[in-house]
Amino acid sequence: MDGRGWGACDLIFVSGDACVDHPSFAAAVVSRVLEDAGFKVGLICQPDWKNPASYTVLDRPRLGFLVGAGNMDSMVAHYTAAKRLRSDDAYSPGGKAGFRPDRAILKYVEGIRRAYKNIPVIIGGIEAGLRRFAHYDYWSDMVRRSVLLDSKADILVYGMGEKPVREIARRLAGGENIGDIVDVRGTCVVAHNPPPAAVILPGYETVKVADPASLRSYAEHFMIQKQNADPESGKILAEPNDGGRWVIQNPPAYPLTTVALDHVYELPYTRRAHPIYDAAGGIPALKETAFSLVGNRGCFGGCSFCAITFHQGRAVTVRSRESLVREAETLCGLSGFKGYIHDVGGPTANFSGPACKKQARGAFCANRECLFPSACPELKADHGPYLETLQVIRSLPEVKKVFIRSGIRFDFIQMDNQHGKEFLETLCCYHVSGQLKVAPEHSSAGVLALMGKCGPESYAQFKKEYEETNRALSLKQYLIPYFISGHPGSTLNDAVELALYLKKSHFIPDQVQDFYPTPGSLSTVMYRTGLDPRTMSPVYVPRGEREKRLQRSLLQFNHPENRKLVLEALREAGREDLIGNGAECLVR
Repeated sequence: MDGRGWGACDLIFVSGDACVDHPSFAAAVVSRVLEDAGFKVGLICQPDWKNPASYTVLDRPRLGFLVGAGNMDSMVAHYTAAKRLRSDDAYSPGGKAGFRPDRAILKYVEGIRRAYKNIPVIIGGIEAGLRRFAHYDYWSDMVRRSVLLDSKADILVYGMGEKPVREIARRLAGGENIGDIVDVRGTCVVAHNPPPAAVILPGYETVKVADPASLRSYAEHFMIQKQNADPESGKILAEPNDGGRWVIQNPPAYPLTTVALDHVYELPYTRRAHPIYDAAGGIPALKETAFSLVGNRGCFGGCSFCAITFHQGRAVTVRSRESLVREAETLCGLSGFKGYIHDVGGPTANFSGPACKKQARGAFCANRECLFPSACPELKADHGPYLETLQVIRSLPEVKKVFIRSGIRFDFIQMDNQHGKEFLETLCCYHVSGQLKVAPEHSSAGVLALMGKCGPESYAQFKKEYEETNRALSLKQYLIPYFISGHPGSTLNDAVELALYLKKSHFIPDQVQDFYPTPGSLSTVMYRTGLDPRTMSPVYVPRGEREKRLQRSLLQFNHPENRKLVLEALREAGREDLIGNGAECLVR
Protein backbone atom coordinates (compact mmCIF):
# COMPACT_ATOMS: atom_id res chain seq x y z
CA MET A 1 0.00 0.00 0.00
CA ASP A 2 2.80 2.39 0.86
CA GLY A 3 4.59 1.58 -2.38
CA ARG A 4 1.48 2.37 -4.38
CA GLY A 5 0.64 5.48 -2.39
CA TRP A 6 -2.64 4.09 -1.07
CA GLY A 7 -4.08 5.64 2.06
CA ALA A 8 -6.64 2.84 2.24
CA CYS A 9 -7.85 -0.16 0.28
CA ASP A 10 -11.23 0.04 -1.43
CA LEU A 11 -11.86 -3.64 -0.80
CA ILE A 12 -10.07 -6.33 1.18
CA PHE A 13 -10.32 -9.99 0.18
CA VAL A 14 -10.00 -12.43 3.10
CA SER A 15 -9.07 -15.86 1.73
CA GLY A 16 -8.67 -19.32 3.22
CA ASP A 17 -5.89 -20.07 0.72
CA ALA A 18 -2.31 -18.89 0.90
CA CYS A 19 -1.45 -15.75 -1.07
CA VAL A 20 -0.79 -16.88 -4.65
CA ASP A 21 -1.11 -14.48 -7.58
CA HIS A 22 -2.00 -17.04 -10.21
CA PRO A 23 -5.20 -17.41 -12.30
CA SER A 24 -5.89 -20.86 -10.83
CA PHE A 25 -6.52 -19.20 -7.44
CA ALA A 26 -9.93 -17.56 -7.03
CA ALA A 27 -8.73 -14.75 -4.77
CA ALA A 28 -6.14 -13.73 -7.37
CA VAL A 29 -8.66 -13.72 -10.22
CA VAL A 30 -11.32 -11.69 -8.39
CA SER A 31 -8.74 -9.26 -7.00
CA ARG A 32 -7.10 -8.71 -10.40
CA VAL A 33 -10.51 -8.21 -12.05
CA LEU A 34 -11.38 -5.56 -9.46
CA GLU A 35 -7.96 -3.92 -9.83
CA ASP A 36 -8.52 -3.86 -13.58
CA ALA A 37 -11.82 -2.04 -12.93
CA GLY A 38 -9.96 0.66 -10.99
CA PHE A 39 -10.30 -0.55 -7.39
CA LYS A 40 -7.56 -0.76 -4.76
CA VAL A 41 -7.68 -4.32 -3.46
CA GLY A 42 -5.86 -5.79 -0.47
CA LEU A 43 -5.46 -9.46 0.42
CA ILE A 44 -5.48 -10.99 3.89
CA CYS A 45 -4.69 -14.65 3.36
CA GLN A 46 -5.21 -17.33 6.01
CA PRO A 47 -5.64 -14.91 8.93
CA ASP A 48 -5.50 -16.11 12.52
CA TRP A 49 -9.25 -16.53 12.86
CA LYS A 50 -9.07 -16.50 16.66
CA ASN A 51 -7.64 -12.98 16.71
CA PRO A 52 -9.81 -10.05 15.50
CA ALA A 53 -6.64 -7.98 15.02
CA SER A 54 -5.76 -10.26 12.08
CA TYR A 55 -8.44 -8.50 10.05
CA THR A 56 -7.11 -5.00 10.78
CA VAL A 57 -3.57 -5.33 9.36
CA LEU A 58 -4.53 -3.32 6.25
CA ASP A 59 -6.79 -0.95 8.22
CA ARG A 60 -10.47 -0.45 7.41
CA PRO A 61 -11.33 -0.72 3.70
CA ARG A 62 -13.30 2.11 2.14
CA LEU A 63 -16.04 -0.09 0.61
CA GLY A 64 -16.02 -3.45 2.39
CA PHE A 65 -14.70 -6.99 2.70
CA LEU A 66 -14.86 -9.94 0.31
CA VAL A 67 -14.63 -13.36 1.97
CA GLY A 68 -13.86 -16.76 0.44
CA ALA A 69 -12.89 -20.03 2.10
CA GLY A 70 -10.47 -20.84 -0.74
CA ASN A 71 -10.39 -23.02 -3.84
CA MET A 72 -11.58 -25.98 -1.74
CA ASP A 73 -14.44 -26.22 0.70
CA SER A 74 -12.79 -25.97 4.12
CA MET A 75 -14.56 -29.09 5.42
CA VAL A 76 -13.45 -31.15 2.40
CA ALA A 77 -9.95 -29.73 2.81
CA HIS A 78 -9.88 -30.89 6.44
CA TYR A 79 -11.72 -34.22 6.44
CA THR A 80 -11.76 -37.41 4.38
CA ALA A 81 -14.99 -39.09 3.27
CA ALA A 82 -14.63 -41.21 6.43
CA LYS A 83 -14.59 -37.93 8.45
CA ARG A 84 -10.97 -38.47 9.45
CA LEU A 85 -8.77 -35.40 9.82
CA ARG A 86 -6.37 -34.80 6.94
CA SER A 87 -2.74 -34.01 7.68
CA ASP A 88 -2.11 -32.00 4.51
CA ASP A 89 -3.54 -29.01 2.65
CA ALA A 90 -2.21 -28.29 -0.85
CA TYR A 91 -3.30 -24.64 -0.67
CA SER A 92 -1.26 -23.87 2.47
CA PRO A 93 2.45 -23.27 3.15
CA GLY A 94 4.44 -26.47 2.87
CA GLY A 95 1.23 -28.40 2.27
CA LYS A 96 0.50 -28.48 5.98
CA ALA A 97 -3.01 -28.45 7.44
CA GLY A 98 -4.20 -26.09 10.16
CA PHE A 99 -3.92 -22.71 8.45
CA ARG A 100 -7.68 -22.31 7.97
CA PRO A 101 -10.61 -23.11 10.27
CA ASP A 102 -13.52 -25.49 9.81
CA ARG A 103 -16.44 -23.68 8.15
CA ALA A 104 -14.04 -20.90 7.22
CA ILE A 105 -16.72 -18.55 5.87
CA LEU A 106 -18.47 -18.40 9.25
CA LYS A 107 -15.24 -17.85 11.18
CA TYR A 108 -13.90 -15.16 8.88
CA VAL A 109 -17.12 -13.12 8.80
CA GLU A 110 -17.39 -13.40 12.58
CA GLY A 111 -13.84 -12.06 12.92
CA ILE A 112 -14.50 -9.15 10.56
CA ARG A 113 -17.71 -8.24 12.40
CA ARG A 114 -15.82 -8.21 15.70
CA ALA A 115 -13.07 -6.02 14.23
CA TYR A 116 -15.31 -3.52 12.40
CA LYS A 117 -18.87 -2.45 12.98
CA ASN A 118 -21.27 -1.68 10.15
CA ILE A 119 -18.99 -2.67 7.28
CA PRO A 120 -20.26 -4.42 4.14
CA VAL A 121 -19.26 -8.09 3.88
CA ILE A 122 -19.72 -10.09 0.65
CA ILE A 123 -19.12 -13.85 0.74
CA GLY A 124 -18.54 -16.15 -2.23
CA GLY A 125 -16.64 -19.07 -3.70
CA ILE A 126 -17.25 -22.83 -3.52
CA GLU A 127 -17.99 -23.00 0.19
CA ALA A 128 -20.49 -20.15 0.23
CA GLY A 129 -22.06 -20.73 -3.19
CA LEU A 130 -22.97 -24.38 -2.61
CA ARG A 131 -24.50 -23.49 0.76
CA ARG A 132 -26.65 -20.64 -0.46
CA PHE A 133 -29.88 -22.36 0.60
CA ALA A 134 -30.70 -24.97 3.22
CA HIS A 135 -28.29 -27.84 2.61
CA TYR A 136 -27.39 -31.26 3.97
CA ASP A 137 -24.20 -31.11 6.01
CA TYR A 138 -22.50 -34.51 6.00
CA TRP A 139 -20.08 -33.66 8.80
CA SER A 140 -22.84 -32.94 11.33
CA ASP A 141 -25.42 -35.20 9.63
CA MET A 142 -28.04 -32.48 9.60
CA VAL A 143 -29.60 -29.91 7.30
CA ARG A 144 -28.14 -26.48 8.00
CA ARG A 145 -29.53 -23.08 7.11
CA SER A 146 -28.19 -20.92 4.33
CA VAL A 147 -24.64 -19.82 5.11
CA LEU A 148 -25.83 -16.27 4.33
CA LEU A 149 -28.00 -16.39 7.46
CA ASP A 150 -25.49 -18.19 9.66
CA SER A 151 -22.61 -15.90 8.70
CA LYS A 152 -24.62 -12.65 8.90
CA ALA A 153 -22.94 -11.47 5.69
CA ASP A 154 -24.71 -8.89 3.52
CA ILE A 155 -24.55 -10.53 0.08
CA LEU A 156 -23.62 -14.01 -1.13
CA VAL A 157 -22.09 -14.31 -4.60
CA TYR A 158 -22.59 -17.73 -6.20
CA GLY A 159 -21.06 -19.11 -9.36
CA MET A 160 -18.12 -17.50 -11.10
CA GLY A 161 -17.88 -14.16 -9.36
CA GLU A 162 -16.21 -11.70 -11.72
CA LYS A 163 -19.38 -10.01 -13.00
CA PRO A 164 -21.37 -9.82 -9.72
CA VAL A 165 -18.42 -8.65 -7.62
CA ARG A 166 -17.51 -5.94 -10.11
CA GLU A 167 -21.10 -4.66 -10.19
CA ILE A 168 -21.38 -4.67 -6.39
CA ALA A 169 -18.08 -2.77 -6.09
CA ARG A 170 -19.16 -0.13 -8.60
CA ARG A 171 -22.48 0.41 -6.86
CA LEU A 172 -20.83 0.70 -3.46
CA ALA A 173 -18.32 3.16 -4.92
CA GLY A 174 -21.24 5.13 -6.34
CA GLY A 175 -22.61 5.66 -2.84
CA GLU A 176 -25.29 2.96 -2.83
CA ASN A 177 -26.03 1.34 0.53
CA ILE A 178 -25.18 -2.35 0.74
CA GLY A 179 -28.72 -3.07 1.92
CA ASP A 180 -30.14 -1.65 -1.31
CA ILE A 181 -28.03 -3.83 -3.62
CA VAL A 182 -30.53 -6.66 -3.88
CA ASP A 183 -30.92 -7.31 -7.62
CA VAL A 184 -27.49 -8.35 -8.91
CA ARG A 185 -27.48 -11.52 -11.00
CA GLY A 186 -25.50 -14.33 -9.39
CA THR A 187 -26.18 -13.17 -5.83
CA CYS A 188 -28.34 -14.05 -2.84
CA VAL A 189 -29.64 -11.63 -0.22
CA VAL A 190 -31.86 -11.76 2.85
CA ALA A 191 -35.27 -10.07 2.77
CA HIS A 192 -38.41 -9.88 4.90
CA ASN A 193 -40.69 -10.61 1.97
CA PRO A 194 -40.24 -12.50 -1.32
CA PRO A 195 -40.39 -10.61 -4.63
CA PRO A 196 -43.80 -11.00 -6.35
CA ALA A 197 -42.36 -13.03 -9.25
CA ALA A 198 -40.30 -15.40 -7.10
CA VAL A 199 -40.61 -19.19 -7.18
CA ILE A 200 -41.10 -20.31 -3.58
CA LEU A 201 -38.87 -23.12 -2.32
CA PRO A 202 -39.88 -25.44 0.53
CA GLY A 203 -38.85 -23.67 3.75
CA TYR A 204 -35.94 -24.53 5.99
CA GLU A 205 -38.26 -25.65 8.79
CA THR A 206 -39.88 -28.08 6.34
CA VAL A 207 -36.72 -29.66 4.90
CA LYS A 208 -34.57 -29.86 8.03
CA VAL A 209 -36.33 -32.89 9.54
CA ALA A 210 -36.02 -36.49 8.40
CA ASP A 211 -39.61 -37.74 8.07
CA PRO A 212 -40.69 -39.03 4.61
CA ALA A 213 -42.65 -35.91 3.65
CA SER A 214 -39.75 -33.61 4.58
CA LEU A 215 -37.24 -35.76 2.74
CA ARG A 216 -39.35 -35.55 -0.40
CA SER A 217 -39.60 -31.77 0.09
CA TYR A 218 -35.82 -31.61 0.34
CA ALA A 219 -35.52 -33.47 -2.98
CA GLU A 220 -38.05 -31.07 -4.56
CA HIS A 221 -36.12 -28.13 -3.07
CA PHE A 222 -33.00 -29.28 -4.94
CA MET A 223 -34.78 -29.87 -8.24
CA ILE A 224 -36.31 -26.38 -8.21
CA GLN A 225 -32.79 -24.98 -7.87
CA LYS A 226 -31.50 -27.23 -10.64
CA GLN A 227 -34.34 -26.25 -13.00
CA ASN A 228 -33.59 -22.56 -12.42
CA ALA A 229 -29.82 -22.71 -12.89
CA ASP A 230 -29.98 -21.49 -16.50
CA PRO A 231 -29.21 -17.73 -16.85
CA GLU A 232 -31.73 -17.38 -19.67
CA SER A 233 -34.79 -19.04 -18.12
CA GLY A 234 -33.97 -19.14 -14.40
CA LYS A 235 -36.42 -17.41 -12.07
CA ILE A 236 -35.87 -15.58 -8.78
CA LEU A 237 -36.01 -18.17 -5.97
CA ALA A 238 -37.14 -17.48 -2.42
CA GLU A 239 -36.70 -19.75 0.61
CA PRO A 240 -38.61 -18.99 3.83
CA ASN A 241 -36.69 -19.24 7.11
CA ASP A 242 -37.34 -18.70 10.79
CA GLY A 243 -38.00 -15.19 12.05
CA GLY A 244 -39.84 -14.15 8.90
CA ARG A 245 -36.63 -13.99 6.88
CA TRP A 246 -36.33 -15.07 3.26
CA VAL A 247 -33.20 -16.05 1.38
CA ILE A 248 -33.62 -14.61 -2.12
CA GLN A 249 -31.59 -15.93 -5.06
CA ASN A 250 -31.39 -13.74 -8.12
CA PRO A 251 -31.04 -15.53 -11.49
CA PRO A 252 -27.54 -16.72 -12.38
CA ALA A 253 -25.06 -14.38 -14.02
CA TYR A 254 -24.40 -15.04 -17.69
CA PRO A 255 -20.99 -16.65 -18.28
CA LEU A 256 -18.17 -14.50 -19.57
CA THR A 257 -17.76 -14.26 -23.33
CA THR A 258 -14.61 -15.56 -24.99
CA VAL A 259 -13.25 -12.02 -25.22
CA ALA A 260 -13.91 -11.38 -21.53
CA LEU A 261 -12.49 -14.76 -20.51
CA ASP A 262 -9.33 -14.06 -22.49
CA HIS A 263 -8.99 -10.72 -20.74
CA VAL A 264 -9.40 -12.23 -17.26
CA TYR A 265 -6.70 -14.84 -17.84
CA GLU A 266 -4.29 -12.33 -19.36
CA LEU A 267 -4.36 -9.85 -16.48
CA PRO A 268 -0.88 -9.12 -15.03
CA TYR A 269 -0.60 -12.03 -12.57
CA THR A 270 2.88 -12.51 -11.16
CA ARG A 271 2.15 -16.29 -11.22
CA ARG A 272 4.03 -16.70 -7.94
CA ALA A 273 3.27 -17.50 -4.35
CA HIS A 274 4.18 -14.77 -1.90
CA PRO A 275 7.87 -15.06 -0.96
CA ILE A 276 7.01 -15.39 2.73
CA TYR A 277 6.19 -19.06 1.97
CA ASP A 278 9.56 -19.90 0.42
CA ALA A 279 11.06 -21.14 3.68
CA ALA A 280 8.15 -23.54 4.17
CA GLY A 281 8.63 -25.04 0.71
CA GLY A 282 6.05 -22.98 -1.18
CA ILE A 283 2.43 -23.87 -1.99
CA PRO A 284 1.95 -27.40 -3.42
CA ALA A 285 -1.19 -26.51 -5.38
CA LEU A 286 0.76 -23.92 -7.36
CA LYS A 287 3.36 -26.51 -8.35
CA GLU A 288 0.57 -28.50 -9.99
CA THR A 289 -0.86 -25.55 -11.93
CA ALA A 290 2.05 -23.14 -12.46
CA PHE A 291 2.64 -24.32 -16.04
CA SER A 292 -0.95 -25.21 -16.95
CA LEU A 293 -3.44 -23.40 -19.18
CA VAL A 294 -7.15 -23.04 -18.44
CA GLY A 295 -8.89 -23.38 -21.77
CA ASN A 296 -12.55 -23.55 -20.79
CA ARG A 297 -15.13 -23.10 -18.06
CA GLY A 298 -18.35 -24.94 -17.34
CA CYS A 299 -19.25 -28.58 -17.83
CA PHE A 300 -22.22 -30.23 -19.53
CA GLY A 301 -21.20 -33.71 -18.32
CA GLY A 302 -24.04 -33.88 -15.78
CA CYS A 303 -22.37 -36.27 -13.30
CA SER A 304 -24.68 -36.58 -10.28
CA PHE A 305 -21.85 -36.57 -7.74
CA CYS A 306 -20.29 -33.35 -9.04
CA ALA A 307 -21.41 -29.85 -8.05
CA ILE A 308 -19.47 -27.99 -10.72
CA THR A 309 -22.64 -27.24 -12.70
CA PHE A 310 -23.93 -25.35 -9.63
CA HIS A 311 -20.70 -23.34 -9.56
CA GLN A 312 -19.35 -22.88 -13.09
CA GLY A 313 -22.60 -23.76 -14.85
CA ARG A 314 -23.40 -26.22 -17.64
CA ALA A 315 -22.73 -23.83 -20.51
CA VAL A 316 -19.14 -24.30 -21.66
CA THR A 317 -17.30 -21.13 -22.59
CA VAL A 318 -13.84 -21.19 -24.12
CA ARG A 319 -10.82 -19.01 -24.53
CA SER A 320 -9.55 -18.10 -27.97
CA ARG A 321 -6.63 -19.97 -29.48
CA GLU A 322 -4.71 -16.71 -29.74
CA SER A 323 -5.08 -16.03 -26.01
CA LEU A 324 -3.98 -19.55 -25.05
CA VAL A 325 -0.94 -19.29 -27.30
CA ARG A 326 0.00 -15.92 -25.80
CA GLU A 327 -0.25 -17.40 -22.31
CA ALA A 328 1.78 -20.44 -23.37
CA GLU A 329 4.48 -18.06 -24.64
CA THR A 330 4.38 -16.31 -21.27
CA LEU A 331 4.90 -19.64 -19.49
CA CYS A 332 7.88 -20.35 -21.72
CA GLY A 333 9.58 -17.22 -20.39
CA LEU A 334 9.03 -17.96 -16.71
CA SER A 335 11.77 -19.01 -14.34
CA GLY A 336 11.59 -22.76 -13.76
CA PHE A 337 9.93 -23.61 -17.07
CA LYS A 338 11.53 -26.81 -18.41
CA GLY A 339 9.61 -27.20 -21.63
CA TYR A 340 6.53 -28.97 -20.25
CA ILE A 341 3.02 -27.54 -20.23
CA HIS A 342 1.14 -29.68 -17.73
CA ASP A 343 -2.41 -29.15 -18.96
CA VAL A 344 -4.59 -27.39 -21.51
CA GLY A 345 -8.07 -27.99 -20.21
CA GLY A 346 -10.70 -27.17 -17.65
CA PRO A 347 -13.37 -29.08 -15.72
CA THR A 348 -13.49 -31.45 -18.71
CA ALA A 349 -10.60 -30.94 -21.10
CA ASN A 350 -12.26 -32.10 -24.32
CA PHE A 351 -15.44 -30.05 -23.76
CA SER A 352 -13.61 -27.41 -25.72
CA GLY A 353 -16.66 -25.59 -27.02
CA PRO A 354 -20.36 -25.02 -26.32
CA ALA A 355 -22.50 -28.15 -26.59
CA CYS A 356 -25.01 -26.49 -28.91
CA LYS A 357 -26.27 -23.18 -30.27
CA LYS A 358 -28.13 -22.51 -27.04
CA GLN A 359 -24.96 -22.89 -24.99
CA ALA A 360 -23.16 -20.56 -27.39
CA ARG A 361 -25.26 -17.74 -25.93
CA GLY A 362 -24.57 -18.87 -22.34
CA ALA A 363 -27.81 -20.79 -21.78
CA PHE A 364 -28.77 -24.44 -21.41
CA CYS A 365 -31.85 -26.63 -21.10
CA ALA A 366 -33.55 -26.67 -17.71
CA ASN A 367 -35.18 -30.08 -18.01
CA ARG A 368 -32.70 -32.32 -19.78
CA GLU A 369 -28.99 -33.13 -19.68
CA CYS A 370 -26.70 -32.90 -22.69
CA LEU A 371 -25.30 -36.44 -22.46
CA PHE A 372 -27.59 -38.42 -20.17
CA PRO A 373 -29.51 -40.69 -20.51
CA SER A 374 -28.54 -40.28 -24.16
CA ALA A 375 -26.88 -37.56 -26.17
CA CYS A 376 -29.13 -34.62 -27.02
CA PRO A 377 -29.87 -34.39 -30.78
CA GLU A 378 -28.61 -30.79 -30.69
CA LEU A 379 -25.26 -31.80 -29.18
CA LYS A 380 -22.26 -30.88 -31.33
CA ALA A 381 -19.23 -33.12 -30.71
CA ASP A 382 -16.30 -31.52 -32.51
CA HIS A 383 -12.70 -31.87 -31.32
CA GLY A 384 -11.35 -30.05 -34.38
CA PRO A 385 -10.71 -26.61 -32.79
CA TYR A 386 -9.11 -28.22 -29.72
CA LEU A 387 -6.82 -30.29 -31.94
CA GLU A 388 -5.71 -27.16 -33.77
CA THR A 389 -5.01 -25.31 -30.51
CA LEU A 390 -2.95 -28.20 -29.14
CA GLN A 391 -0.99 -28.41 -32.39
CA VAL A 392 -0.08 -24.72 -32.28
CA ILE A 393 0.98 -24.83 -28.61
CA ARG A 394 3.14 -27.93 -28.95
CA SER A 395 4.80 -26.33 -32.00
CA LEU A 396 6.22 -23.46 -29.94
CA PRO A 397 10.03 -23.67 -30.04
CA GLU A 398 10.46 -23.77 -26.23
CA VAL A 399 7.79 -26.44 -25.69
CA LYS A 400 8.92 -30.06 -25.41
CA LYS A 401 5.60 -31.65 -24.40
CA VAL A 402 2.01 -30.62 -23.78
CA PHE A 403 0.08 -32.87 -21.41
CA ILE A 404 -3.68 -33.13 -20.90
CA ARG A 405 -4.28 -33.82 -17.22
CA SER A 406 -7.82 -32.49 -16.86
CA GLY A 407 -10.49 -35.13 -17.03
CA ILE A 408 -11.62 -36.23 -20.46
CA ARG A 409 -15.02 -37.71 -21.35
CA PHE A 410 -14.32 -40.82 -23.42
CA ASP A 411 -17.98 -41.12 -24.41
CA PHE A 412 -17.79 -37.63 -25.94
CA ILE A 413 -14.81 -38.70 -28.05
CA GLN A 414 -16.92 -41.58 -29.37
CA MET A 415 -19.70 -39.14 -30.36
CA ASP A 416 -17.38 -37.18 -32.65
CA ASN A 417 -17.63 -38.96 -36.00
CA GLN A 418 -15.45 -36.42 -37.75
CA HIS A 419 -12.50 -35.91 -35.39
CA GLY A 420 -12.92 -38.49 -32.61
CA LYS A 421 -10.44 -41.02 -34.03
CA GLU A 422 -7.94 -38.26 -34.83
CA PHE A 423 -8.26 -36.84 -31.33
CA LEU A 424 -7.59 -40.23 -29.72
CA GLU A 425 -4.53 -40.77 -31.92
CA THR A 426 -3.23 -37.26 -31.16
CA LEU A 427 -3.90 -37.74 -27.45
CA CYS A 428 -1.91 -41.00 -27.37
CA CYS A 429 0.89 -39.71 -29.58
CA TYR A 430 1.54 -36.31 -28.04
CA HIS A 431 -0.37 -35.65 -24.82
CA VAL A 432 -0.06 -38.73 -22.59
CA SER A 433 2.99 -39.70 -20.59
CA GLY A 434 2.67 -43.41 -19.96
CA GLN A 435 -0.71 -43.28 -18.25
CA LEU A 436 -4.07 -41.74 -19.05
CA LYS A 437 -6.44 -41.24 -16.14
CA VAL A 438 -10.14 -41.67 -16.92
CA ALA A 439 -13.25 -42.05 -14.77
CA PRO A 440 -15.63 -44.89 -15.66
CA GLU A 441 -16.69 -44.74 -11.94
CA HIS A 442 -18.46 -48.15 -11.83
CA SER A 443 -19.35 -51.24 -13.84
CA SER A 444 -23.02 -51.51 -12.84
CA ALA A 445 -25.47 -50.01 -15.34
CA GLY A 446 -27.90 -49.21 -12.52
CA VAL A 447 -25.33 -47.39 -10.42
CA LEU A 448 -23.99 -45.55 -13.47
CA ALA A 449 -27.52 -44.36 -14.32
CA LEU A 450 -27.86 -42.87 -10.83
CA MET A 451 -24.45 -41.25 -11.34
CA GLY A 452 -25.70 -39.68 -14.56
CA LYS A 453 -23.03 -41.55 -16.52
CA CYS A 454 -23.03 -43.60 -19.71
CA GLY A 455 -23.30 -47.39 -19.47
CA PRO A 456 -20.32 -49.72 -18.95
CA GLU A 457 -20.14 -50.65 -22.64
CA SER A 458 -18.86 -47.16 -23.50
CA TYR A 459 -15.77 -47.55 -21.32
CA ALA A 460 -15.19 -51.08 -22.63
CA GLN A 461 -15.21 -49.74 -26.18
CA PHE A 462 -12.90 -46.84 -25.31
CA LYS A 463 -10.47 -49.18 -23.54
CA LYS A 464 -10.31 -51.35 -26.64
CA GLU A 465 -9.77 -48.36 -28.95
CA TYR A 466 -7.13 -46.85 -26.64
CA GLU A 467 -5.15 -50.10 -26.55
CA GLU A 468 -5.43 -50.58 -30.32
CA THR A 469 -4.30 -47.00 -30.96
CA ASN A 470 -1.24 -47.36 -28.74
CA ARG A 471 -0.32 -50.65 -30.40
CA ALA A 472 -0.56 -49.01 -33.82
CA LEU A 473 1.71 -46.20 -32.59
CA SER A 474 4.13 -48.69 -30.97
CA LEU A 475 3.56 -47.03 -27.59
CA LYS A 476 3.33 -48.72 -24.22
CA GLN A 477 0.77 -46.61 -22.38
CA TYR A 478 -1.89 -47.57 -19.88
CA LEU A 479 -5.33 -46.51 -18.74
CA ILE A 480 -5.74 -45.68 -15.07
CA PRO A 481 -9.49 -45.79 -14.33
CA TYR A 482 -11.08 -44.17 -11.27
CA PHE A 483 -13.93 -45.85 -9.43
CA ILE A 484 -16.26 -44.65 -6.67
CA SER A 485 -17.34 -46.97 -3.86
CA GLY A 486 -20.47 -46.57 -1.79
CA HIS A 487 -22.36 -44.27 -4.17
CA PRO A 488 -26.15 -44.15 -3.64
CA GLY A 489 -27.67 -47.10 -5.48
CA SER A 490 -24.63 -49.32 -4.96
CA THR A 491 -25.52 -52.46 -3.02
CA LEU A 492 -23.02 -54.93 -1.65
CA ASN A 493 -23.78 -57.11 -4.68
CA ASP A 494 -22.96 -54.20 -7.01
CA ALA A 495 -19.62 -53.85 -5.22
CA VAL A 496 -19.01 -57.60 -5.69
CA GLU A 497 -19.74 -57.30 -9.41
CA LEU A 498 -17.33 -54.36 -9.66
CA ALA A 499 -14.65 -56.44 -7.90
CA LEU A 500 -15.20 -59.25 -10.41
CA TYR A 501 -14.90 -56.75 -13.26
CA LEU A 502 -11.60 -55.46 -11.84
CA LYS A 503 -10.28 -59.02 -11.48
CA LYS A 504 -11.23 -59.84 -15.06
CA SER A 505 -9.59 -56.65 -16.36
CA HIS A 506 -6.40 -57.31 -14.33
CA PHE A 507 -6.56 -53.89 -12.68
CA ILE A 508 -6.76 -53.22 -8.95
CA PRO A 509 -6.81 -49.50 -8.10
CA ASP A 510 -4.12 -48.17 -5.77
CA GLN A 511 -6.64 -45.74 -4.36
CA VAL A 512 -10.42 -45.95 -4.08
CA GLN A 513 -12.60 -42.87 -3.72
CA ASP A 514 -15.44 -43.31 -1.27
CA PHE A 515 -18.53 -41.35 -2.22
CA TYR A 516 -18.33 -38.00 -0.42
CA PRO A 517 -21.71 -36.27 0.18
CA THR A 518 -20.75 -32.63 -0.30
CA PRO A 519 -23.21 -29.72 -0.68
CA GLY A 520 -24.60 -28.94 -4.12
CA SER A 521 -24.64 -32.36 -5.76
CA LEU A 522 -27.61 -34.46 -6.84
CA SER A 523 -25.96 -37.55 -5.33
CA THR A 524 -25.83 -35.85 -1.94
CA VAL A 525 -29.59 -35.33 -2.16
CA MET A 526 -29.94 -39.08 -2.84
CA TYR A 527 -27.76 -39.79 0.20
CA ARG A 528 -29.85 -37.55 2.42
CA THR A 529 -33.30 -38.57 1.19
CA GLY A 530 -33.02 -42.09 -0.22
CA LEU A 531 -34.78 -40.72 -3.33
CA ASP A 532 -33.67 -39.97 -6.86
CA PRO A 533 -34.85 -36.33 -7.07
CA ARG A 534 -35.28 -36.64 -10.85
CA THR A 535 -37.99 -39.30 -10.50
CA MET A 536 -38.66 -39.46 -6.72
CA SER A 537 -38.01 -43.22 -6.96
CA PRO A 538 -36.48 -44.91 -3.89
CA VAL A 539 -32.70 -45.37 -3.96
CA TYR A 540 -30.69 -47.77 -1.82
CA VAL A 541 -28.08 -45.83 0.16
CA PRO A 542 -25.03 -47.48 1.77
CA ARG A 543 -24.84 -45.98 5.24
CA GLY A 544 -22.59 -46.42 8.20
CA GLU A 545 -18.84 -46.90 8.30
CA ARG A 546 -19.09 -50.69 8.32
CA GLU A 547 -20.94 -51.03 5.01
CA LYS A 548 -18.76 -48.39 3.38
CA ARG A 549 -15.62 -50.27 4.49
CA LEU A 550 -17.01 -53.53 3.11
CA GLN A 551 -17.75 -52.01 -0.29
CA ARG A 552 -14.41 -50.22 -0.39
CA SER A 553 -12.48 -53.37 0.54
CA LEU A 554 -14.01 -55.30 -2.38
CA LEU A 555 -12.45 -52.88 -4.85
CA GLN A 556 -9.04 -53.83 -3.43
CA PHE A 557 -9.88 -57.45 -2.74
CA ASN A 558 -6.30 -58.69 -3.18
CA HIS A 559 -4.79 -56.44 -0.52
CA PRO A 560 -3.80 -58.63 2.43
CA GLU A 561 -5.06 -56.10 4.96
CA ASN A 562 -8.55 -56.33 3.38
CA ARG A 563 -8.84 -60.13 3.58
CA LYS A 564 -11.07 -60.20 6.67
CA LEU A 565 -13.38 -57.49 5.30
CA VAL A 566 -13.65 -59.18 1.88
CA LEU A 567 -14.60 -62.49 3.50
CA GLU A 568 -17.22 -60.71 5.59
CA ALA A 569 -18.59 -58.85 2.55
CA LEU A 570 -18.84 -61.97 0.38
CA ARG A 571 -20.61 -63.95 3.09
CA GLU A 572 -23.04 -61.12 3.75
CA ALA A 573 -23.75 -60.83 0.02
CA GLY A 574 -24.35 -64.58 -0.24
CA ARG A 575 -21.37 -65.00 -2.57
CA GLU A 576 -19.42 -67.71 -0.76
CA ASP A 577 -18.82 -69.15 -4.23
CA LEU A 578 -16.17 -66.45 -4.64
CA ILE A 579 -14.20 -67.74 -1.64
CA GLY A 580 -11.76 -70.49 -2.60
CA ASN A 581 -9.21 -71.43 -5.25
CA GLY A 582 -11.31 -71.16 -8.40
CA ALA A 583 -10.37 -68.88 -11.27
CA GLU A 584 -13.12 -66.37 -10.43
CA CYS A 585 -12.63 -66.41 -6.66
CA LEU A 586 -11.79 -63.10 -5.06
CA VAL A 587 -10.16 -64.48 -1.92
CA ARG A 588 -8.74 -67.85 -0.95
